[in-house]
Amino acid sequence: MTGRQQTTTNEEKPMADAAPAGGSGLIAILRGITPDEVIAVGAALVEAGIHTIEVPLNSPDPYRSIERLAGRFGERIPIGAGTVLSVEEVARARAAGAGVIVSPDTNTQVITAALAAGMRPYPGVATPTEAFTAVRAGARSLKMFPSDALGISGMRAVRAVLPAEVELVPVGGVDESNLGDWLAAGAGGAGLGTSLYRPGDSADEVRIKARRLSKIWASTR
Repeated sequence: MTGRQQTTTNEEKPMADAAPAGGSGLIAILRGITPDEVIAVGAALVEAGIHTIEVPLNSPDPYRSIERLAGRFGERIPIGAGTVLSVEEVARARAAGAGVIVSPDTNTQVITAALAAGMRPYPGVATPTEAFTAVRAGARSLKMFPSDALGISGMRAVRAVLPAEVELVPVGGVDESNLGDWLAAGAGGAGLGTSLYRPGDSADEVRIKARRLSKIWASTR
């Protein structure tokens, strides 16, 4: 999943390599962010080379944050809604400008609704049964969650039986210490939560962490 390209200044140019065609790259999960701070943090992430920004729906006023991010950065990178549990939430996220739908579970109705709306679904999977349920519903990007419990060996085992065009994106416990290992093991990207953003973090703090993670991405890819 790659964003559309546009000319940027030297200060705005992402530091990391672009996400591969069909792959997700680095997804920033801004759980707990507010609409008032989302533009500054979003700018820091885009500048540092993060490939997608996700606002979980259990954040304060999440649809407003998605709307603001999509309005400012949606021509450059995909903006997503996270913790999406229903078809109604898919519709609201789409209306706010989201192009990505991320869920903690495998809900075929959510997958179908996202695809019908022209969005990219990331259903949460933890077993081969859930993975193939999601694939049969049309998903081609699977959120492997919680990845810290499943481990790299678990991802490799699931990866071995999936169609080649389906990617696994680990979420949960991915940080600077292990991002390279996940990518080297075949992950199509990674969801970065508290290792990248915690409520109250400044844009400068997020930028520093995002640059470090982007460098790992670039060196691994």
